[in-house]
Amino acid sequence: MRTEPVSRPTIPARNGRSRPATAAAIRVAHRFRAPAERVFRAWLEPEVAGRWLFATALQPMTDVDIDPRVGGVFRFAARPDAGHAARGRYVEIVPHRRLVFTLALGDRPGVTRVTAEISPLKRGCELALLHEDVPADRAGELEGRWTGILYGLGETLDSLPR
Repeated sequence: MRTEPVSRPTIPARNGRSRPATAAAIRVAHRFRAPAERVFRAWLEPEVAGRWLFATALQPMTDVDIDPRVGGVFRFAARPDAGHAARGRYVEIVPHRRLVFTLALGDRPGVTRVTAEISPLKRGCELALLHEDVPADRAGELEGRWTGILYGLGETLDSLPR
């Protein structure tokens, strides 16, 4: 797991002057015992994704909307009226191999981009996740969060009937 700072062009400050913008790219990888097809489907099936994606043991996602097509949108929230939802739009979907989507988290400004690449192995698969355009001051927090999310995916897959 590695966080890479990325220099960005300047952005306007409140006083009208420009200031340098710094973003980070987070890379996290995880191996699963499940086949690539099953791992891929877990991202797009609402009843499965709500158990692990953006969820925690103390805060499961109870309001999950997924339109699993390029241009389709998704929303995950702990309750229907939650303002702190994770939401985004699917940019690329290559079945069983690659999923790319935009991501806006809760009430925080900005939209980031997430790419999940799934590679089949002799036993199971490996998922490599790249989260780009993350504010540099949140990179460590979000890297830890993605590590936990992918761990939750593994636990969820292990608990489902095969």
